[in-house]
Amino acid sequence: MAAAVRRRPDPPAGHVPVLRDPLLAAIAPVRGLWVDGTFGAGGYTSALLDAGAAQVIAIDRDPSALAAAADWAASCGTRLTLIEGRFGDLDRLAKGAGAAAADGVVLDIGVSSMQLDQAERGFSFSRDGPLDMRMGGAGPSAADLVNRLEDDALADILHQYGEERAARRVARAIVAARTAAPITRTAELARLVSGVLGPPRPGQTHPATRTFQALRIAVNDELGELVRGLEAAERLLAPGGLLAVVTFHSLEDRIVKRFIQLAAGRVGGSRHAPEAAPGPARFVPVTRKAVGPTEAELHANPRARSARLRIARRTAAPARPADRQALGLPALLRRPGAV
Repeated sequence: MAAAVRRRPDPPAGHVPVLRDPLLAAIAPVRGLWVDGTFGAGGYTSALLDAGAAQVIAIDRDPSALAAAADWAASCGTRLTLIEGRFGDLDRLAKGAGAAAADGVVLDIGVSSMQLDQAERGFSFSRDGPLDMRMGGAGPSAADLVNRLEDDALADILHQYGEERAARRVARAIVAARTAAPITRTAELARLVSGVLGPPRPGQTHPATRTFQALRIAVNDELGELVRGLEAAERLLAPGGLLAVVTFHSLEDRIVKRFIQLAAGRVGGSRHAPEAAPGPARFVPVTRKAVGPTEAELHANPRARSARLRIARRTAAPARPADRQALGLPALLRRPGAV
């Protein structure tokens, strides 16, 4: 009788990888070494291994995500290497693990469902918890920003990172409220913002959504990290290697779109960024435009509604630093030394 095949354990539960099927279809056949720069709960890493990747190097700045995956990673043997770190350093981290170049890099930008669902992490206003939002547990928290910044600085963050139209009013209300007592809980901040903006109309998101997004981006330097991650992927990818990026809001998608356009030599200006000098194409777009979720995926996972996927193929042209101004970054990130 044939020996039973030992089934590899499922990855840690808690995160449904969005746009997995269109991503796998666009990058097929999956071969060689892939780097998952945003491991999370292992959804993309598991999919890449199942699709045929010989090896995956998975990176995450959140030590709790890696700890939750330890047993599963061990079952994968040498095919999977977990590394704690930021995906903005993915080329250095991958080379430190013995990789000379990668056949593909996948980045799932933003906060994971696993983090949103843990009230103690302070990412979500739907579950009361400490106002933290730090992905790696180091540096200033959201409470630090809310209770220390002047109203102008707070308003800039809310407007530029959250695209909050009422940023000034919300910032003034925060500064006024904290004079009585520090704002330390997610529910407390959510109630404060709701009091300023009023209840949502039918079909609208919670009024605190943009404020929480902005603070999370600022706390974790998410847009700066995105730019560094795109540059690191460009340096690491072998000619013909694929870069796949999933974003969850317009600021992220705009940066990725512009990065690929510039690297592909498509340098027309826009209202977000001036025209940039052309050069040898360093990427060729694989997806003509951003790929969004199907109705079936939205039914199964409503959090996928804003997800967008873009894929590009690396050429043999030498890597170059991205032009920060041409990427159309928010003004906060165009200041010297910001990225």
